[in-house]
Amino acid sequence: MAAPRKSGESEVEPLDDLQWRLGYTFEKSRLLRQALTHRSAGADNWERLEFLGDAVLGFVVSRLLYDLNPGVSEQQLTVMRANLVQKDALANVAADLGLSAFINLGTIEGKSGVGEHSAIRADALEAVLGAVVCDGGIEAASKVVERLYGERLKEPAGSAKKDPKSRLQEIVQAQRLELPNYTVVATTGEEHARVYHVECAAEGLGVRAEASGRSLREAEKRAAAAVLAILAPLPDDDD
Repeated sequence: MAAPRKSGESEVEPLDDLQWRLGYTFEKSRLLRQALTHRSAGADNWERLEFLGDAVLGFVVSRLLYDLNPGVSEQQLTVMRANLVQKDALANVAADLGLSAFINLGTIEGKSGVGEHSAIRADALEAVLGAVVCDGGIEAASKVVERLYGERLKEPAGSAKKDPKSRLQEIVQAQRLELPNYTVVATTGEEHARVYHVECAAEGLGVRAEASGRSLREAEKRAAAAVLAILAPLPDDDD
């Protein structure tokens, strides 16, 4: 049974349903309650568990990808992991889990709908994973991650539909590396039909590539896409 709500707590769903969705039952339910408590709702909140969950998620996803993709290079695995652990991906997993209904927010935040914000959902999911590893160990956390991510773990690296520059930036930020640098190496053509030749250098990943476009933005996006293709080439599309 869920603990009674304190004055000022937002309306949250009982935790039995969330544990069923996670496929894991806590021995210490207080850890799960803490993992779902935003700092606006009290001092015993999810921030420390979020810190732990971030590390747990990175390790577990790395191990799962390693096992599922024999023969795939380190660079490709790095890209795949970055796509899975970045905040938008976490928020989507949390949304599929229906996690917002279980988050405990302070009165003002609860009324403002903050719990629906993707960053809040992502942070809460990391905290829940931190709580799982504290309660049941790394193998329990691995099973929860595998259950939550499901088919996402089998998607090819770089398959997301985001702008290539955004995807590349997320990858280097996830690895805490230097941001990609874009340099115009040449311009050709008449003024009314200028073509820009741009180099994208992802120094932290040891990769650089050039591409051209009719606008500087187009050339930069194509150069970023070329870097992504080097890091993790997609399989041929037979359709």
